[in-house]
Amino acid sequence: MYCARHCIRTALRISASAHRQELQTTTLCAVRTLKTSPARPSDAIASPPLDGAPKQYSPKIQQLVNDISSLTLLEVSDLNELLKKTLNIQDVGMMPMGALAAAPAAQAVEEEAAPVKKEKTHFTVKLTEMSTAEKVKLIKEVKNCMQGLNLVQAKKLVESLPQEIRANVSKEEAEKLKAALEAAGGTVVLE
Repeated sequence: MYCARHCIRTALRISASAHRQELQTTTLCAVRTLKTSPARPSDAIASPPLDGAPKQYSPKIQQLVNDISSLTLLEVSDLNELLKKTLNIQDVGMMPMGALAAAPAAQAVEEEAAPVKKEKTHFTVKLTEMSTAEKVKLIKEVKNCMQGLNLVQAKKLVESLPQEIRANVSKEEAEKLKAALEAAGGTVVLE
């Protein structure tokens, strides 16, 4: 890279001295760019990486990262304090936009402080008792509520109460089952 730059510089200088009057603006700009570019490749600023290519960091940066990562928390705290003093950086608690969000955040903290009951989302429907007068109606309703159950199995289930009708159902479905079974003469508990 150094040789190519040196050759271009030399060629442009020779061209400039031979044809000073015909020198175009673009050639002058090229000469200025080459004069201001670093002489050594190590002084050059790294070009941005191509898409997907990992970024290459200078050895100086890599050494700093290694040194900082080997520090203890107390040393990091001291480093932070010294950098703030050296670079004249002031401690800022929150950004200005944070002040606008502080009111809702304070309200959320107050809500969290109050004991919050976690609302259940899934329930178990349990049939605990039945009305003997409406036994047949309840057996038919249990058969409709439980898939794959025939009348004989539904009768045995109703006669051996308390029994679990359905487990792990949503609140809406549990409420529907409870209403249907209670309408048929049963006593239902949601757990």
